[in-house]
This record gives sequence, C-alpha cells and structure tokens, in this order.
Amino acid sequence: MHSTHKHSTHKHSTRKKALLAAALAVAAACSLTACGADDSGSSGKSPVADVSASAKTQAATVLDTPFTKPDFVLTDTHGKKFDFRERTKGKPTLIYFGYTHCPDICPLTMGNIAIAKKALPKAEQDKLQVVFVTTDPGRDTPSELGKWLKAQDPSFIGLTGDFKTIQAGARSIGIGISPTEKEKDGTIVSMHGAQVIAFSPKTNKGYLLYGEDTSVQNYTKDLPKIIKGETP
Repeated sequence: MHSTHKHSTHKHSTRKKALLAAALAVAAACSLTACGADDSGSSGKSPVADVSASAKTQAATVLDTPFTKPDFVLTDTHGKKFDFRERTKGKPTLIYFGYTHCPDICPLTMGNIAIAKKALPKAEQDKLQVVFVTTDPGRDTPSELGKWLKAQDPSFIGLTGDFKTIQAGARSIGIGISPTEKEKDGTIVSMHGAQVIAFSPKTNKGYLLYGEDTSVQNYTKDLPKIIKGETP
C-alpha cells in the first residue's frame, strides 16, 4: 500500500511501500496529495478498498478486478448536469481527482495528458475523454474549473458538485480524498489520491491505474492502446 504523502510548492516528500504476495497488491487509496502543505498529519483518512493487480506495464498497473464506473451525476463547466456513467459509455475515458489551486501535481498531471493527447491523430483525439473532478468544490465553481482547464486543453471535461458525492465516487474506484483544511499559515489544502484511472470503451471498466510519476512519453505510448480498449 502506498502511504500518505503531501506535496508542497517548495517540498515534495514521497514514501512508498509495496506489498508483494503471489501477485502484486496495490492499494488504490494510493498516495494522498496535499498541495501547499507540510508533512504532518492526515494519514489514514478516507480509507478505500485495496486493489489487486497481476501485471505492470512500463507505466500502468493493470488491475486484476477492474473498477465499475462511479455512479455520480455532477455539474460540468457550463453548469449542466453530467451523468458520468451515461456520458462516458463506450468511450475511452481517463479520470483524475484534484483541484485548481494545487500548485504542483494536478497541473503537471493534466498538462502531461494534454501534451500526449495532442500527439494523437485528430480522429483519436476526438474519441478520448479526459475528466477532471474537483476535490475542492467550495472554490472550484463551474466557471473557475472552465478557466483552469481551458489552459490545459479546452476539450477536457471539468466536474464539480457536492463533496460527499464526489468523495463516494472517488472511493468507489479506490481514490481517497478528504475535505479541504486550513493550515496554520492560512493555506487551504485538499488531500486527494494522485492517480489517473483509464476506462475501456469495450467494457466500460477501469482497468489501468497510472501513478503521479507517469510521464508525457508514457501517456503518448499508451493512449493509442487505451482508445482501443487494449492493454498497453
């Protein structure tokens, strides 16, 4: 199980712990990220189920038991309701939970995916759906989300809504998130798992998990396979 860690604008400390038995066991609660915070506190919040994995590609963990898509209806950047299961049905989809005030890992992750997506042929770009769900709905209004994502890729889908609904949806696919907290210096931080889950257009299941260290090159190599619902 990957243990909790925090990201800071000036400091990045990471602790990883692998559990190996007959197969690789991966805890999908994985790393929790708190942008702009120090290294104290918050381990053990928002527990989620462990995920077993039988294989590892160069970048992705292939899940033994793929995830069912979160059954939530949120609000997109245009203020319209977005039924995640219905709107992504039969489409290759990447989902990531984060927030716009995050100074490091969130923009890096979305930026890496945006660059890799632009390397695809236009027809394949149009098939891929990239969904960013805020973990800080109090500040991330549809308008704010829209402005932030436009700088990443205008085609990215931004979703906000009730925090508990978002938290439950994240937990259903192994991502732990916690409510925002104010640090002693006044900084507001949001704890969230830093993983990207890829859903197959063939099965509609989340079958690949990417960690925060996934590079542009990794995504560029894997996206053509994900679009076809294949394992990289």
